[in-house]
Amino acid sequence: MNSSDYKIAVAGIFHETNTFAPGLTQEPAFREEWIVGYEAFAEEYSGTRTTMGGLLDASKAHGAKLLPGFYTAALPSGIVANPLDNRLIEIMLDSIDASSDGLVLIMHGAMVSENYPDFEGECLRRLREKLGNDFPIALTIDLHANVTEQMAALSDITVIYDTYPHIDMYERGVEAYELLVRMLKGEVKPRQAYAHTGLLLVPQGMITDEGSMKLLIERAVEIEKNEKVLNVSVAGGFPYSDIEDAGMSFVVTTDGDSELAEQYAAELKNLAIELKETFDVAYWSPVDAIQEALSEPEGPVILVEGSDNVGGGAPADATHLLGQLLNLPERALIVIRDPEAVKLASAVGIGGNFAGLVGGKSDALHGEPVQIEGKVRLLFDGFYHNIGPFRAGQSADMGLTAVVESGNLTIVLTEKRMAPWDLGHIRYAGLWPTDFKMIVVKSAVAWQTAFGTFAKRVIYVDTPGCCSANLMHFEYNHLRKPIYPLGLHINDAGGK
Repeated sequence: MNSSDYKIAVAGIFHETNTFAPGLTQEPAFREEWIVGYEAFAEEYSGTRTTMGGLLDASKAHGAKLLPGFYTAALPSGIVANPLDNRLIEIMLDSIDASSDGLVLIMHGAMVSENYPDFEGECLRRLREKLGNDFPIALTIDLHANVTEQMAALSDITVIYDTYPHIDMYERGVEAYELLVRMLKGEVKPRQAYAHTGLLLVPQGMITDEGSMKLLIERAVEIEKNEKVLNVSVAGGFPYSDIEDAGMSFVVTTDGDSELAEQYAAELKNLAIELKETFDVAYWSPVDAIQEALSEPEGPVILVEGSDNVGGGAPADATHLLGQLLNLPERALIVIRDPEAVKLASAVGIGGNFAGLVGGKSDALHGEPVQIEGKVRLLFDGFYHNIGPFRAGQSADMGLTAVVESGNLTIVLTEKRMAPWDLGHIRYAGLWPTDFKMIVVKSAVAWQTAFGTFAKRVIYVDTPGCCSANLMHFEYNHLRKPIYPLGLHINDAGGK
């Protein structure tokens, strides 16, 4: 058969679940990106640097017909509620065209629901029940996936992002499509091997253009030069999902050679274990971080508040740093989600005097509300398009947004959570990075795609929160033991 004779289904449910985050994730969170059918899929993702955009372009280039079914995604947040988890799976299963020859399944790899700790594995299990064990399935997942044995066993091809910050989703979509078509043509017979390292790493230790993660990615690329190797995927893992298989793992896919796949997976596992102590990151207290930033001759200095990482499921309203930013001699910028404060700012209007409590309204872990007084400088609807390189062209929505100036502190108040992975989230608010000596980012690493080129210095701040880089703050009840660095701190029940 020619490529044009094949029909490739596409479906997915995408969520990075932080089991330590407050609250449950309900359907409205997924309704922000709820796509069904080819027309809606093409309208949303054509021309974007996303996995979905890659699939659309690959299908045009190679000719196989793309049959998008149901795809939905929600910002990282707490455990996905029951019965929503089963409803999402059922909608996805029903959306897959019965005439399709293969499937590209777009998932995160660290999704947890009330019913299914291994949500991706459960999706694949149900897909196999419907489609059969011989139906070709290519799985695309995030570099922060907690890959399980079930996920590796029930997919034919696994393709994981090679970059963090993630700027290669488009290329990975193209790669998954092309490998699946080669499988349909009978050109390759994928065989996968999976290896878990027993390492639990924080996101800040997974930057792919430096340090030990770079070494692992470079070795993976070298292995892929073997003509019998189809793909080598490095999953850094997601430490804020308390499930049995959380942590770093590898999936190696070869053409018909299971033994070779096992050999390479074991090699990478051993290399990671050898490098385990090099993934650590140094942190500063809030007071010391601000004083250090003020001592720098030039800005902006990026204050990385990873404990309130929106991209890791945090509420985006932590105030541990906010309270330290008042009355500074230099200009500073912070983005805080606070629907109540936004409504207050909207009520007083542009140019009006704002006085109210900001942030610290999700739970006690992320701080207490801080009294802010200032002037409302801007109000807008919070809708924008990413300017790249992260998901360039894709739409984003912060909800009603207000810019409040309180002395030298500029606070962007948003109705909805928005990760700082694209410069558009402040540019559309009329702000520019070089106007500030300090910029607080509620992110671990993904902020680099927005502010990396502007940063004169980066300071990691140690504050409490559900994405803290100090894993000793968390009580794990399901994590498999022993695991580094918690091996000496886990009791018989699996908790700290």
